[in-house]
Amino acid sequence: MANHKSAKTRIRRNARAALVNQARRSRIRTFVKKTRLLIEAQDVEAAENSLRLTQKELYRGVANNLIKKNAAARTMSRLSGHIKALKAV
Repeated sequence: MANHKSAKTRIRRNARAALVNQARRSRIRTFVKKTRLLIEAQDVEAAENSLRLTQKELYRGVANNLIKKNAAARTMSRLSGHIKALKAV
């Protein structure tokens, strides 16, 4: 257990940051899930709008070091590819 005042403070700060990061990560996952559901429903217009919001959330997560840049880019690429395939049909 922590004995120094600074160590105890750090434990509290880390716990608070973990809760914030958990909420942010959950928010990102929710946006991605909503976009995927719209793609499955084949609603192109709504999926495109959702994709814009998802992109914003993904790159906000990158800025906060929640997810890696390439992971966000890969997710965006896959989602936009699915939407592009919907448009072609």
